[in-house]
Amino acid sequence: MHEMVKGANVGLATLSEDVGSVVVSLGWSSTTGEGDADVSVLLLDGDGKVRSDVDFCFYNNPVAGNGSVQLLGKTPTADGSEDRISFDLDAVPQDIEKVVVAASRYAGSRFGELDDLRLTLADSAGDGLVRFAVEGADEVSAVIFGELYRRSGEWKFRAVGQGYASGLAGLATDYGVDIDDDAEQEAPEAEAPEPDMAAEQPAATGQDGPEPPAHVPAQSRGADPVAGAAPEPSAAPQEPAAPGPADPAPVPKPARRPRTAKKKVTLPRTAKKSLADNDTWRSARLFPVSALKSDRERETRATSVVLSVMAQVPEFGRRLTAGFGAPAGRMETFTEVTLPHGESPRRPDGIVRVERAGKLWTALVETKTNGNALKPDQVQAYMDIAARRGYEAVITLSNDVALEGSPLVDVRIDRRRKHKVALWHLSWAEVVHQAQMLIRHEGVGNAAHAWLLQELLQYLQHENSGCHGFQNMGAAWVPVRRGIDEETLCQGDAQALEVIENWERLVRQVCLRLGGELGQKVLPVQRARRGSDPGARRTELADRLCEQGRLNAEIRIEGTPGVLAITADLRTGKLRTSIEVPAEETGYPLTRAKRLVRRLAEAPADLHIETLVDGQAPGPRGTLERLRPEPADLLPKDGAQITGFRLSLFKGMGNGRGSAETGFIRSVDEAVDRFHAQVVTCVEAPAV
Repeated sequence: MHEMVKGANVGLATLSEDVGSVVVSLGWSSTTGEGDADVSVLLLDGDGKVRSDVDFCFYNNPVAGNGSVQLLGKTPTADGSEDRISFDLDAVPQDIEKVVVAASRYAGSRFGELDDLRLTLADSAGDGLVRFAVEGADEVSAVIFGELYRRSGEWKFRAVGQGYASGLAGLATDYGVDIDDDAEQEAPEAEAPEPDMAAEQPAATGQDGPEPPAHVPAQSRGADPVAGAAPEPSAAPQEPAAPGPADPAPVPKPARRPRTAKKKVTLPRTAKKSLADNDTWRSARLFPVSALKSDRERETRATSVVLSVMAQVPEFGRRLTAGFGAPAGRMETFTEVTLPHGESPRRPDGIVRVERAGKLWTALVETKTNGNALKPDQVQAYMDIAARRGYEAVITLSNDVALEGSPLVDVRIDRRRKHKVALWHLSWAEVVHQAQMLIRHEGVGNAAHAWLLQELLQYLQHENSGCHGFQNMGAAWVPVRRGIDEETLCQGDAQALEVIENWERLVRQVCLRLGGELGQKVLPVQRARRGSDPGARRTELADRLCEQGRLNAEIRIEGTPGVLAITADLRTGKLRTSIEVPAEETGYPLTRAKRLVRRLAEAPADLHIETLVDGQAPGPRGTLERLRPEPADLLPKDGAQITGFRLSLFKGMGNGRGSAETGFIRSVDEAVDRFHAQVVTCVEAPAV
């Protein structure tokens, strides 16, 4: 991978032959696991400005440039998360000369609170080409990581690493994006402009020579009305004049947010009143499931249903294939295909083909339903066929969830072949998540597309479809539980590692399901030492399971005041869901306790509340039922400083390894849903 320094540039064609489409990932880590940022992309014309607001791609407008740029969302890593963006460079409009990739923080946060800021760029085969580590972004709330630009008909990448103290609003405005004045407040901008961290940007090391960047923040850039050029930014900003005795104190303006994208069609959450005479009548469905009897029938039907909707709903098909290097173009999908392979032809479950500007991108699809595992020899045969026929990818689709650094299927890749084939995996839970995000929260192009996605969801979520996501903790679940009960489980046990991997799969699926329901970013928090690989982290967790008998996980939900923690105690058979809420900074300790109890008026009576004390062991605790009449019982007897409160609910843990009503997986889902609905939503609301 090509390591880049600030200001350097490189031609993508010199790094790989598969750069018609690329994926850029922005990553960071946090010691607390709570740090986050929002990614944005700006498409600029020859004047260095967006043509209109639709060229600004961000959380409310995740697709831009006629589908050539698409935000793919966050992916958890061993020590943080990565936000991925797909670029179909062959499809970027011809009048776009430059594409700026940036990220911003909110609510007064700065990038100095995050670690290991980095940008990586991969080609359509998934091979990493470029890595750029951003340094010095301490006091800024927005950073331009890099930019893609055209030069002599080819695309190049420049490592920028420039900060904006004025945040997303200043960055967007500087490139010509209109800002809503009445939009919601993000963070106060009372402080004076800060010096830009790119003031000492080195000259580009590529062959283009040291081009002056066109992205100096508006706050530090003046315009010469005669020459039409911008002067050099000063090394430090001038201090604003102090207000005189009669001058009123300056009132900080709320940060402004970019305008949202045009309204798209979403389906209402509440169903229309039925015209049926009674509840036994069932609505006619486009994709019926009543006749499904065998696994083969389920696989054939599920493949055909998903691929057909992908072809008919461009937003949905693009969401599922953009991360695999597919271009934004006309998509066609096929099933029951026969391909030659020696003396025995192979019949993949499906094929996806995307045509753009005369170029064809093709992927073979292998599908499994009802918990059936992928067969390594089958996938290997498809990889060989794809390599011989010049196909770009093989996509596997099953109930299983892939983990970072732990492929579901090990395949041999012949490095001598000039043509590379990428192997990608989709879980049925991811397919459901993307459909929910589109029809419930982000919207699609028209009502017919929304209806098709709704029919797809009805099919996938039906008990007969076999497309239920991860639903089995594996063969090691019972032996590990027995070993913990009998205290015979030893560190280094391979079965403990298998349980840890399946626990991580379950937590990722919980995040997908909850995120699809809420329309918010829900990601697992994975705390690990920087530089440690995922395998080493899981081995450490497996040893801890052997020692403590507990499975632990943390989930970060966008907009919540803390991290939702899940603990499955295999010794006691109890599930604990909890969240730590910081104490309010104003008011007396008793006032803070009363406010918290009032805020939890609708929470369950068996909610446990524990006071967190600065620098000491946990403070007083009790159930909400007991504390409602006596909030003062939450106060430490020695008057110690209260830093926050831990809210917890306990639930019996399912025993079975599957997803049946009495199974472990079902109990985890129910515990998280109950805690979020009855506790987290209470602490999200402002105190009254």
